[in-house]
Amino acid sequence: MELDLSPKLAKKVYGDDGGSYSAWCPNELPMLREGNIGAAKLSLQKNGFALPRYSDSSKVAYVLQGAGVAGIILPESEEKVVAIKKGDGIALPFGVITWWYNKDDTELEVLFMGDTSKGHKAGQFTDFFLTGSNGIFTGFTVDFVKRAWDVDDETAKALIGNQQGKGIVKLDANVKMPEPKPDDRKGMALNCEEAPLDTDIKNAGNVVLLTTKNLPLVGQVGLGADLVRLEGNAMCSPGFSCDSALQVTYIVKGSGRLQVVGVDGKRVLETIVKAGNLLIVPRFFVVSKIADPEGLSWFSIITTPNPVFTHLAGSIGAWKAISPEVLQAAFKVPAETEKLFRSKRTNDAIFFPPPPK
Repeated sequence: MELDLSPKLAKKVYGDDGGSYSAWCPNELPMLREGNIGAAKLSLQKNGFALPRYSDSSKVAYVLQGAGVAGIILPESEEKVVAIKKGDGIALPFGVITWWYNKDDTELEVLFMGDTSKGHKAGQFTDFFLTGSNGIFTGFTVDFVKRAWDVDDETAKALIGNQQGKGIVKLDANVKMPEPKPDDRKGMALNCEEAPLDTDIKNAGNVVLLTTKNLPLVGQVGLGADLVRLEGNAMCSPGFSCDSALQVTYIVKGSGRLQVVGVDGKRVLETIVKAGNLLIVPRFFVVSKIADPEGLSWFSIITTPNPVFTHLAGSIGAWKAISPEVLQAAFKVPAETEKLFRSKRTNDAIFFPPPPK
């Protein structure tokens, strides 16, 4: 049976007036299960508070819009209270406990993508809440809570039953939450919209990579990530991951055409991608995108912390390294055609500006 590679939108799992949590389902996007990848989105309204939780999967978080505060507690470490804003990438290793809060009028939206190979369900995150109607306290009896936390009956019952919210709650405006500390942000988040560009092609596009060099925690997560911005009508070179990594892509902004070519030279996907779409390119499959006039931006995770890609067109394209005689024989074309082919794209790497009008 052929895998369905078509892009999909997230569907709401839970939430109320404080915000919502949505996820992509492996039943609708089978490549999630196939690749052991999870993807979800947290949206918080003003005064929305995502209750403390931990997950069965390591993840990379990316702030899609808004600003807020994240509480991050690494195993056997003190709480980091981190100011977060649009464009931030955050690595969340196994065992990390997080909470999220939005005090602004603008909705805070955070994307999560990660590895579910050690999780309870392939292609799906399972969160374990510390508090709330589905929190761990509700599963223990009063006597266990009393004994474990050395409290009286009344306190134990309050810990178990007072918070009736599930996952996300809306706090009163007068509730005081911890203020973020500038030092806590160091090493915890990298703003992809402000970071130095790893690749920048004039009138075509640019890339910022999240790797162990600029965000060391990425190594513990075992994933790399990048933010790619393609100018209007520009093209991203056909390419593939040459170290067997999967590429999971979320369309952040804009729209464009996408083609994927797989085994036996078969075009396995040709579609229009739009903001909010999630898609997965299988290992070694070749993918290329052309932006619509308004441009196209996407955030991807790659299932290795320092990925290696081979591009098939452009100044760094693999064709440039192959002998002219071999290309002539392989394409079954005369020398003149091979020379014309080789003479093109000598300056443009990875991204190609729109053709002249």
